[in-house]
Amino acid sequence: MSSGVAARRDAKKLVRSPSGLRMVPEHRAFGSPFGLEEPQWVPDKECPRCMQCDAKFDFITRKHHCRRCGKCFCDRCCSQKVPLRRMCFVDPVRQCADCALVSHREAEFYDKQLKVLLSGAPFLVTFGDLEKPEAMVCRLSNNQRCLVLDGDSHLEIEIAHVCTVQILTEGFTPGEKDIDTYTSLLGSLPASEGSTRATGMLLQYMVPGAEAATQLRLMSGEDSSGSKRQAAAWLAAMHKATKLLYESRDQ
Repeated sequence: MSSGVAARRDAKKLVRSPSGLRMVPEHRAFGSPFGLEEPQWVPDKECPRCMQCDAKFDFITRKHHCRRCGKCFCDRCCSQKVPLRRMCFVDPVRQCADCALVSHREAEFYDKQLKVLLSGAPFLVTFGDLEKPEAMVCRLSNNQRCLVLDGDSHLEIEIAHVCTVQILTEGFTPGEKDIDTYTSLLGSLPASEGSTRATGMLLQYMVPGAEAATQLRLMSGEDSSGSKRQAAAWLAAMHKATKLLYESRDQ
């Protein structure tokens, strides 16, 4: 990919919305899959009372809109200003108590797991039915839209084209194994059982023009404990990212 195309994909612009300043992609098509659209605000005339405590709005009790859900609340029920990175706000914005709690939880992903995904980790990668794996580094692209694999070959997989993700985990007790599966990032989320450590990932993705999905297998290598810990941390972050994308369906 040329540097000009890469720069165009990562370009940002500052825009002002009713909710505040946002730093958004220059081109909408290159937005992060983790991003959320700003909600439509409930019209003032449709909310004479707080949608949480039912307090009546007047000159003293003013109404405020939650920037995450768009509902109307009194100041007591919508007083927190919390970072909302999934909507690209530059500064913390006013949110109701429920939304603020969700945004606080998501902050851990942006502060920790996202940095791990962008840094990448070494894996042994097997393409399709091939038997011999290739040593590659897998990372999330800067615009968060692609998984990038670099080794003797180079591959970019758009997150939007991923059909199935399976995080392979091995329990600390030898022989115990578990798989967490996310079907099209839309299926059910089975709970992990016991204390587990991520060791690999299976994913299926669609190649434009192909009728069937392509499979890819990533496994942590056995070369050093440091590389295995790096790979395990990356896989745990990928687990969190996949869960975040799944939960976005209901937001």
